[in-house]
Amino acid sequence: MHDLILPAIPFFVLFLVLEILSFRHVHEDEDLIGYETKDTAASLTMGLTSVVVGAAWGLVAILTYAAIYTVSPLHLPTDAWWTYALLFLADDLAFYWYHRVGHEVRVFWAAHVVHHSSEHFNLSTALRQPIVPMAALPFWVPLALFFPPWMIFGMQSVSLIYQFFLHTERVGRLPAPIEFVFNTPSHHRVHHGSQEEYLDRNYGGILIVWDRLFGTFEGEGRRVRYGLTTNLETHHPVTIASHEWVDLARDVRGASRWRDRLGDLFKGPGWTPGTAGRGLAGQTAKARAEDPADPAPEARAPALSGR
Repeated sequence: MHDLILPAIPFFVLFLVLEILSFRHVHEDEDLIGYETKDTAASLTMGLTSVVVGAAWGLVAILTYAAIYTVSPLHLPTDAWWTYALLFLADDLAFYWYHRVGHEVRVFWAAHVVHHSSEHFNLSTALRQPIVPMAALPFWVPLALFFPPWMIFGMQSVSLIYQFFLHTERVGRLPAPIEFVFNTPSHHRVHHGSQEEYLDRNYGGILIVWDRLFGTFEGEGRRVRYGLTTNLETHHPVTIASHEWVDLARDVRGASRWRDRLGDLFKGPGWTPGTAGRGLAGQTAKARAEDPADPAPEARAPALSGR
């Protein structure tokens, strides 16, 4: 196994084009958002930029994993099926906590917020990645005690390719056993929702069982409103990439105590002194009331056929 993302890019483009074409056949009663030119252009620009920047981070990661694996006495056999099964579970658990911290610690959210900044939800949204990536290395370092770097990178690639296909409205709920075990487009729509009940939910990569075990699971109910609790009024990639860093720096500079500065950095995105600060915010110290114009809760579980 090795890094599969670059070879997969042509397939990403192919499926993205197919999804765009599929919206030509959306019935009027299908309440889907689809694509918007400026939004899609911003997502693709940020995706390409993140690939270039990510190459440098990848070099750091592979050197770190290689150094740890070289000195570790805990190597697992690379030709045993159960080693790959353990790697799959370990990688998916590492992703769960990496993703969760990216939502619940503001300095990490400043990077991850980019991925949630679109009010659309389609395959191009999967490519909207931060130019300054969140520090993922600590979450996968323990795996390097047991698995060689090429296996870790390979499994990370498999997970990311799987997650690309989660970003779609064109697939409804899948059969219940699949929905119970695996992350699906339905679960991931919830993750990208900005309504109160959908905040900080469904962090899983390939499996959804971690969310069920750790209490962060939420099923898809009323129609999901995508984006941030306070959305950006721009499609400019630089602003999308930097806006939360700018807000974070402003809040840290404006704090009068070091305790509050640390809170700004390491509490939740909506934290202010004297509050718990939980919630997917993408804003600084602002609580958002529910939109009174929001549609009433409703079941949104379209059948797979015809989607």
